[in-house]
Amino acid sequence: MTNSSMTLLREAAPSRSRGGRPLALSRWLLFVAALVVVMVIVGGITRLTESGLSITQWKPITGAIPPLTEAQWEAEFALYRQTGEFINESGPAGMDLAAFKFIFFWEWFHRLLGRVIGLAFALPLAWFWVRKAIPAGYHWRLVALLALGGLQGVFGWFMVRSGLNTEMTDVSHFWLSIHLLTALFTLAGLVWTALDLRQLARDPSSRPARFTALSALVAAILFIQLLLGAWVAGLNAGLVSDTWPLMQDRFVPEYDTSRGLWWALTHDPFLLHFLHRWWAWVAVAALVVLARRTRAIDRRASIAIHSAFGIQIILGVATVWTGVALWVATAHQGVGALLVMAAAWGMHVVGRRA
Repeated sequence: MTNSSMTLLREAAPSRSRGGRPLALSRWLLFVAALVVVMVIVGGITRLTESGLSITQWKPITGAIPPLTEAQWEAEFALYRQTGEFINESGPAGMDLAAFKFIFFWEWFHRLLGRVIGLAFALPLAWFWVRKAIPAGYHWRLVALLALGGLQGVFGWFMVRSGLNTEMTDVSHFWLSIHLLTALFTLAGLVWTALDLRQLARDPSSRPARFTALSALVAAILFIQLLLGAWVAGLNAGLVSDTWPLMQDRFVPEYDTSRGLWWALTHDPFLLHFLHRWWAWVAVAALVVLARRTRAIDRRASIAIHSAFGIQIILGVATVWTGVALWVATAHQGVGALLVMAAAWGMHVVGRRA
């Protein structure tokens, strides 16, 4: 065999030092993405049970250990009794220590999951880095995803802090939306990067997928719907109507414009509920277009998109009809996260290039 033939073979074969271990990295990122979906679901339960303000302090390390003695539980309960949520809603006789322990558990579990996800990302990342298993060009992207995870924790604390003064009975719906949308953006980034690495494992000459104009349009439409959903959750706007498709026996409900249209668009629960339920169909139309574009390339992605938004519509209507029943509304938020994953998959498919 000539020297030139040997050179061509070396260039065609994926070397461990040059290409790293993209398939192992892809599987790891998808595992972390699954943990993020669980985190979103638990976050939904935390919101629906109004557990978010039960822990009034942010202790990144020691906070992983819950109260272990009765005195510690009483101290935590005393801090919660100083919040506006307890003073104005629960009332001195409205909640005992047992009820407090229930809401404390969900907030503690939510924060614990955040710590677990951080370790599940940071420790393998360090191991892959030391082993030189990360393909060239992916180091910065993985560090960016790690930074997003850390930022998510900071935003979560800002969200909790926004509801701790005695005048508030809940957290700011703006901070709640920032907290949730950052989690979903991170989820999409995990899926996208995992798919890029999977393509690299199949073909060492492949390049990262492009973010196309269609993907940008679909992402913008989906972002608006997710933002509206977060505001609906933060303002308890899902409770303003238990009928569908009409609200208050009319298509467009009455809403408050006395403080201006912009205030109504960002604060009025009736208007936000209305916009969330009907902008969903704009999102469906955009997702159908995306799914049709992916069908000829990867039919599985098309099926995933159709399945996700179909189930999400059913759960959205069921959430309204059941008066925001806990597990129905939780399923609605969980499938929303799966829809983001499916959409990211479809966008990646249409943006793949050799």
